[in-house]
Amino acid sequence: MEIREIRAMRGPNYWSVNRHKLIVMVLDIEQLEQRPTNKIKGFLGRLKSMFPTMQTHRCSVGEAGGFFLRVNEGTWMGHVIEHIALEIQTLAGMDCGFGRTRGYGEEGVYNVVFNYMEERVGKYAAKASVRIAEALINGTEYDMEKDIQEMRELRESDRLGPSTGSIIEEAERRGIPWIRLNKYSLCQLGYGVNQKKVQATVASTTSNIGVEIACDKEDTKYLLEEAEVPVPKGEIIRTERGLKEAVAYVGYPLVVKPISGNHGRGITTNVLNWEDALVAFQAAKEVSRSVIIEKYIVGDDYRLLVIDYKLVAASKRTPAHVVGNGKSTIQELIDKVNQDPKRGYGHEKVLTMIDVNELTKSILKENKKTLKSILKKGEVLNLKDTANLSTGGTAEDVTDIVHPYNIFMAERIAKIIDLDICGIDIMTTDIGVPLPESGGAVLEVNAGPGFRMHLAPAEGLPRNVAGHVVDMLYPPGVNSMIPIVAVAGTNGKTTTTRLIAHIARMKGYKVGYTTTDGVYIQNRLMMTGDCTGPASAEFVLKDPTVDFAVLESARGGLLRAGLGFKNCDIGIVTNVSADHLGLKGIHSIEQLARVKGVVPETVFPEGYAILNADDDLVYEMRKGVKSNIAYFSLDENNTRIVRHMKANGLSAIHENGYITICKGEWKMRVTKAINVPLTFDGKAIFMIQNVLPAVLTAYIRGFSIEDIKVAIESFIPSPAQTPGRLNMFRFKNFNVLLDYAHNPAGLRALHQMIEKMEGKPKVGMIAGIGDRRPEDNHEIGQVAAEMFDEIIIRQDKHLRGKTEEELIKMIHEGIKSVDPDKPVTIIPSEHEAITHAITNAKKGSMLIFCSDVIPDALNLVMKFKEEEGKELYDI
Repeated sequence: MEIREIRAMRGPNYWSVNRHKLIVMVLDIEQLEQRPTNKIKGFLGRLKSMFPTMQTHRCSVGEAGGFFLRVNEGTWMGHVIEHIALEIQTLAGMDCGFGRTRGYGEEGVYNVVFNYMEERVGKYAAKASVRIAEALINGTEYDMEKDIQEMRELRESDRLGPSTGSIIEEAERRGIPWIRLNKYSLCQLGYGVNQKKVQATVASTTSNIGVEIACDKEDTKYLLEEAEVPVPKGEIIRTERGLKEAVAYVGYPLVVKPISGNHGRGITTNVLNWEDALVAFQAAKEVSRSVIIEKYIVGDDYRLLVIDYKLVAASKRTPAHVVGNGKSTIQELIDKVNQDPKRGYGHEKVLTMIDVNELTKSILKENKKTLKSILKKGEVLNLKDTANLSTGGTAEDVTDIVHPYNIFMAERIAKIIDLDICGIDIMTTDIGVPLPESGGAVLEVNAGPGFRMHLAPAEGLPRNVAGHVVDMLYPPGVNSMIPIVAVAGTNGKTTTTRLIAHIARMKGYKVGYTTTDGVYIQNRLMMTGDCTGPASAEFVLKDPTVDFAVLESARGGLLRAGLGFKNCDIGIVTNVSADHLGLKGIHSIEQLARVKGVVPETVFPEGYAILNADDDLVYEMRKGVKSNIAYFSLDENNTRIVRHMKANGLSAIHENGYITICKGEWKMRVTKAINVPLTFDGKAIFMIQNVLPAVLTAYIRGFSIEDIKVAIESFIPSPAQTPGRLNMFRFKNFNVLLDYAHNPAGLRALHQMIEKMEGKPKVGMIAGIGDRRPEDNHEIGQVAAEMFDEIIIRQDKHLRGKTEEELIKMIHEGIKSVDPDKPVTIIPSEHEAITHAITNAKKGSMLIFCSDVIPDALNLVMKFKEEEGKELYDI
């Protein structure tokens, strides 16, 4: 078997609008196409032996054991690999259950699709599942545990920590979008101007000074002492001499800890003699230059969590420990504790397994014990010197028994240190008694406190502390979103996108938009190239200055990784025609329509899908839409439009020469089409089709008819406004029209326009495209032969898998099939082809350049125009 490609979906996609995290593996099962599972001797038995837990896989049968039944009857290896990939992720602690395997369009080649929780784990599972399937086919031994452990480690390396993860999950429950900004825990909640950031449990609202103070234990202790908060007696030292003086001042027992640090690193508690104090001092020095020597306070370890200056949770923490039974060794007791189903690897479960590290060994040595020692019945041995859950500790929720004085004190401390999210560590014998009365003390104030102990305590009620963070960041009435308009279709996407952005900008919005030319923020080009995929969409949504997003969404990005956003307010589909067929497993125009149909399916229920009622495939998309629907049409008598109007629906039409919005059967004329520069005096019918969804979008967003009229009448096709879209250059003796038309449908639309325009001969420059089917390139030649009096065949900058000769031949054959005598010049270089056409242009002619690299072509044409201007000036 051969893995051709592995892609990770990260948003709504061709395979599922609701399941965003999918692996799509293109797999060639080769000769196994002729060997379904029932023809592989012993395969089912070996599969059951390796994966007894697959009994729960229901498959299409719809009941437990359904998948094994399918294997017994005979199914293909792609289907088996899908189930293996799901199961090994589940065995590694990531419950995954969605999958489907479909033909790729070639014999023996399949799209194996399954969901994942962490992308690198999903990709690893794809490769591992093929290796496992091959071992099962051949009956060879396979060490699956190695794969399971590798996936666990990848998960722990890549996943958000439990604290950040809980905030993200709470945001998702509330419909707040989010973007991960780095490979660690920095995340953005909300979009554009309404975004907030969180990193671990530090938010963009958190005071930087507060974090600095909390990270400096000396400053923290000083400020708390000044505020009459009970803190342990202590000194801050840097040298061994200072240690001796501090010991004399504070007295045993001691706590020795670094002045900066977290997760209990470098802390030693209950130090009882000078030798241990020296060791503890050196351990703390490895973490920070300055070391705190404090009185060891007797009692239990409590963590009080304050969010938005209100106490929201409290936990009693216990270090990782074992309790003797008089029979088992310490190692046996640890193993028994680790068998608790609540304990897992890293953060995969409520509790973490206890590992025997150097700290544990040193504690055993201090207690004159080894892992083989047997503890007396009831004897408790702490295996770590801090109560962190990440080192195997446990937590018990005690929120409901915290004394009001201690609540008051915790909330006051948060204000003193100026932390809107903070964890306060307290040592006391009873949290239900005021701290001054119990003799307890505040040990530390932590910025970025862990939430895990509160979210899933070993005992007591779990507390949704993440909810308080989200409440703080987005209180009722505060919006996390910005308006998002997504534009899909085969032709017209870029112009429609640019026109909508222009209309919104005229209303005062700070618009970010993506196109095939680049990404624009407030009309400034920030990124060049084809920027119609998810990364470009995220670029706009991450920008903190943007309050309105218009996102061109092309098939390439949808198939490569899915949409870069979960939902939009308005989703537009301009049209669907044959283009890019044969790529990424999309072989038919119906499949292509399914790809583009993802956009309207992601519209919020209260939003609008704007669909072309003149296009059968686009009109069919209404069946998958869960939002409101508005239609547009060039024909006011289109039965679909008439029916929609009678149902009081919203639409936009071209009627009696007007661009008109219809609310039910009421017509609101915006302006005459000839007044819209984009339509070239109404000659460019396909441009009218692009204007209609744009004016609908503006009306839906609440813009007045007058504002819409002014905006569309001020949008002039030019290299600045619409680069490569109907850019007209009027030379002294001829005209040049530069356009991006690159497929048969686009050329036909352009043909309708230029046949109404003056200029003869009409000289067209076209090219074949390497990643299109031969019949598509052939058709480009045919349409060109009908459009132009003379043709120049050039070549794209990127050949995309074909040779120059092959592409030119395809185009030329298409031309000859229509008109064998059509004058054809072959100039592969676009630069040379444009130069030849302009320098040899006949008086009164019109040159139509269908360009590949728009910026280069524009610059060259404008250079010729400037030179002509200089010549005229010299004359």
